[in-house]
Amino acid sequence: MTDAHPQAAPSTQSTGRLLTALVVGGITAILDTTIVAIGLHTLTVQLHAPISTIQWVSTGYLLALATAIPFVGWAQARFGGRRLWLFALGLFVLGSVLSACAWNVESLIAFRILQGLAGGIMFPLMQTLAMQHVAPEARTRTMASVSLPAALGPVLGPVLGGLVLNWLTWRWLFLINVPVGVVGLILAVLFITDDRPSREAPRPRLDVVGAVLLAPGLAGLLYGLSNTHAEGAFTRTDVLIPGIGGAILLAGFIIWATRLAGAALVDVRLLAVRSVRVSSIALTFVGTALFAGNLLLPLYFQALRGYSVLDAALLLIPQGIGTLLARSVVGRLVSTFGPRIVAVVGFLGVAAATVPFALAGTHTDLWLLCTVLFVRGLGLGVVLIPIMTAAYVDIRKDQMPQASAITRIVLQLGGAFGTALVAVVLTAAATVAHPEAGFDAAFWWTTVITLAAAAVALLLPAQDQGKARVTDVSDAPSVPVRAREEATR
Repeated sequence: MTDAHPQAAPSTQSTGRLLTALVVGGITAILDTTIVAIGLHTLTVQLHAPISTIQWVSTGYLLALATAIPFVGWAQARFGGRRLWLFALGLFVLGSVLSACAWNVESLIAFRILQGLAGGIMFPLMQTLAMQHVAPEARTRTMASVSLPAALGPVLGPVLGGLVLNWLTWRWLFLINVPVGVVGLILAVLFITDDRPSREAPRPRLDVVGAVLLAPGLAGLLYGLSNTHAEGAFTRTDVLIPGIGGAILLAGFIIWATRLAGAALVDVRLLAVRSVRVSSIALTFVGTALFAGNLLLPLYFQALRGYSVLDAALLLIPQGIGTLLARSVVGRLVSTFGPRIVAVVGFLGVAAATVPFALAGTHTDLWLLCTVLFVRGLGLGVVLIPIMTAAYVDIRKDQMPQASAITRIVLQLGGAFGTALVAVVLTAAATVAHPEAGFDAAFWWTTVITLAAAAVALLLPAQDQGKARVTDVSDAPSVPVRAREEATR
């Protein structure tokens, strides 16, 4: 496989309408994740279940989400992107209604798994549909738009969850998704072009062996990492057995997929393409740093500073505002300075804004920390977009679903590792007399991971690829000129 592929012409699909449908529908899954996370304690009380069981409301969702991602490329080729999006969003709305009607913790976990399967389809499909319907020079701006729900979720989710639990019952944690999801379905019907394959086109066959290897492999590895927060960390049986088993299955899938070539469930050969390879490595570090911070910051305000869940969510709003502001200008920044400089500077900003938390104590001024969080949000707002966009530079339109699956999988794995790592550090370094020592160590580790991500970002293209392609096209008039000359002769 070469490092360059011809680019398909962008579709006539209206980009603005497409993005509107995708963002409105996609925000349901993002908000749901952050809203439910804040309500786990309430669910423990209301459903009379231990925290070890209630934790599966989130764990089951995340495992189902990860195992659904590899099937998206095959399903899109088999049924079409529009039909798959409508199915996934409809399934998510149905799962939300059923979760709100749950009669015990077991039924709630089952319905949350249903939601996770739908979310696992929606996240990579959002990227693919957006990237397949825009010209190369518009990809960075489009990626910034389509990832807007990911920026809004951490800002709005905890606040909405706190308000719901303050005024309504826990069932509204799920019912709040329904009206937004219904609007998203209507917009998808109106604005997303029907792209189902023709009846004459060959239907791709499902790679059953690959599915048997990859899906449980991902689930096992993620489940093992999720158990590292308990005493014993990486030496626990429920960490080692699923973790090692999952790693073996993933290794088996890579060998199988390499031999099966393009017919594999996920075409790992795309990692031979430089843009996909560099983006995937960088996104692994992004996931590690991003999820580590998402775990530590709320815990710092709640466990160390003694604030309520809602107050902690409100204190994190400056970071969300910074992220949203950065998303509005990241396209122009990448166009002016190139993805490499933007990503590296963004990571350095995130690292610099994490250091004050490693030095902070129980009485550090909140105004200072909120200012630092705003700067951290600015950095987070610019690092993800150029890295995710870079994955699509050197591949064809028909390969984009596979690239979306690969980037989403490594992001999830990196996030699971980051969460596990800081949880272990937090527990190991903290003492009864000095609980802040655990947070100091965990924030230092997060800083180091972020600096490592900045080093990997140096491998990104120096120039905006959309700009480079426009320049290349401007050199092409000689081709039609020769054709006219030949026709004249």
